[in-house]
Amino acid sequence: MEAYLTEWLGLIIRWFHVIAGVAWIGASFYFIWLDNHLREPPEWKQAKGIKGDLWAIHGGGFYEVAKYHLGPEQMPRELHWFKWEAYSTWLSGMALLLLVYYLGTPGYLLDPAKADLGAGTGAAIGLASIAAMLGIYELMIRSRLAGNGKLFGALLYALLVFAAWGLFQLFSGRGAFIHIGAMIGTLMVANVFLGIMPSQRALVSAVREGKTPGPEVARLAGLAKLRSTHNNYLTLPVLFIMISNHYPMLYGHPEGWAILAAIGFITAFARHYFNLKHRGIHKPGILVFSAFLTLALVWVLAPDNRNSDAAVERVVATDTEVSGLLRQHCTACHAREPAHPAFQAPPAGIVLEQLADLLAHSARVQQAAVRTHYMPLGNTSGMTEQERTALGGWLDNAGQ
Repeated sequence: MEAYLTEWLGLIIRWFHVIAGVAWIGASFYFIWLDNHLREPPEWKQAKGIKGDLWAIHGGGFYEVAKYHLGPEQMPRELHWFKWEAYSTWLSGMALLLLVYYLGTPGYLLDPAKADLGAGTGAAIGLASIAAMLGIYELMIRSRLAGNGKLFGALLYALLVFAAWGLFQLFSGRGAFIHIGAMIGTLMVANVFLGIMPSQRALVSAVREGKTPGPEVARLAGLAKLRSTHNNYLTLPVLFIMISNHYPMLYGHPEGWAILAAIGFITAFARHYFNLKHRGIHKPGILVFSAFLTLALVWVLAPDNRNSDAAVERVVATDTEVSGLLRQHCTACHAREPAHPAFQAPPAGIVLEQLADLLAHSARVQQAAVRTHYMPLGNTSGMTEQERTALGGWLDNAGQ
């Protein structure tokens, strides 16, 4: 019953996390697009302090949007704030991290083959790494370094790559991936909470008191815009990490940290193209290069199906031996009624009780248990390299 209720709780939180994330990232994309499409307004609007305006049509109606240099002469009766989209996304994401990785099955977070860590130690390392990255980022953005966008971006990227490498030495690939996602998400929500919202409160306070926003308010507004731009570039990498747990070929790879670094660069670079395009600057070479890097990554990660010496010499297991491997390493979780206390139903709906089941899911088993060693989860059943090789040989022969 506990496993059943935990699955429902995870489903509800995950669903809410996706909904909140769509709202947050949608707003982020929209306002970056809006800022990049603002055009110089007519003189009568400029006289009112309007910096730029935009006309649009959507849903059967015309929209007129105007942005002030700092603020209007009078505070409007209703002012819409954009903050809870960010807060609710982060809160639900951290709740999932706690439920799935810290309190759930240890194999999601830990890999005994890498480091002998307890669940509590793993959770402490994970949370400490997130806090450390946030602290470093805040020191950077509050320094003169914030004025050099290229250097700032390169240094932040290097820090995230180093964090990915370090976490891959301690955690499972999936656990490392999700913690980099949590780091990025924390930086993004901190940009809202520590930078964007204080700037907006200062601006609103000045307008409400009938004061002309001074240099300090302008400085805060500029820094808020910078933080918002950082969030815009981080959205595609964090979205990728949100779906990455479906692809063990990536996080289960021995060099998964490098794969994550490559995809993070590709997605942020591709986002740069669209940010430039919205400002009327067309550089299709950015997308072409991003596509080239993606294809290169696909080629590098492609399984080597050539007959190596090891493949030629390996002994293919018999049906009886493979049935034994199934019972020993797979069926506890991947049964119609799992014996593992953490699962109410077979993970991903994959049942592996008979050889026919194994053949039906041959490609996924090869990827998860033979090529990447992601399964068994955390290798709690102690599956050996020889057993993986034998299983892979049996699947290869059965598919011929």
